Amino acid sequence: MRGADDSDWLAERFDAQRGRLLGVAYRMLGSASEADDAVQEAWLRLSRTDADAVENLPAWLTTVVARVSLNMLRARATRREEPLEADVRERAISGGEGSDPAQEALLADSVGLALLVVLDTLSPPERLAFVLHDMFDLPFAEIAPIVGRSSTSTRQLASRARRRVKGRTAGRPADLPRQRRVIEAYLAAVRGGDFEALVRLLDPDVELRADAQATPQGASVELRGAQVVARAALVSSGRARYSSPALVSGAVGVVMAPRGQLFLVLGFTFSGEAIIAIDVIADPERLRYLDLAVLD
Repeated sequence: MRGADDSDWLAERFDAQRGRLLGVAYRMLGSASEADDAVQEAWLRLSRTDADAVENLPAWLTTVVARVSLNMLRARATRREEPLEADVRERAISGGEGSDPAQEALLADSVGLALLVVLDTLSPPERLAFVLHDMFDLPFAEIAPIVGRSSTSTRQLASRARRRVKGRTAGRPADLPRQRRVIEAYLAAVRGGDFEALVRLLDPDVELRADAQATPQGASVELRGAQVVARAALVSSGRARYSSPALVSGAVGVVMAPRGQLFLVLGFTFSGEAIIAIDVIADPERLRYLDLAVLD
């Protein structure tokens, strides 16, 4: 039976790993509260285990957190039939019960909103293989037992996930830096409420199309003209802080993801340095089938 000193020693060793374990769990789950739950479960399991028999405690804890996170992801996947506007979309805006918006925002910034959004498009085994190997340098031989596959199959999972994360470029890759400059300037203008800067980025005949789920009135909207579109864009200035550039169907666009949960996507069409069209997508079915990827 362990004494108080043994318990304190074990708690100290666990606390030394807590930050890294939270990093693993958050990248797996995209939720600070769920990551905390996964790490707490690892501590409960450790407290019921003969720690002296654990040869490599950091590896053991990583495996436990990964398994718990994988089970949570699989349980979440069974609820995917509930569309984004129900559970996930509500949590994205309100934060949900027990959430800490400041902590969520800090963690999302540390990982990158676009990466969190793209990770959420992967299957649970793909996400685990990519996170553990590409982000935490675990060898495939250690990841394979967690997902219940061979090392070769696990390597293929990570490779497939990597291709999804990086995406494919539409048109010339040389266009991406220019598109990114325009989109970053667009976001800066929206966040700063700079109407004139927005107008300068927009073609005089720019068109904005928003689906019904993207509008407060619940009806699709079409707008034309730089000043009209700029005024509409400034309405979302508060939410722009939850937005990040990303590849949207091979071109630079914007994902809006409060606390890492995808809310809507802006797709852009460019002509040189000008934006000639904006497609605002919030319909869950359309979001589900978008080709999203992270910009280098």
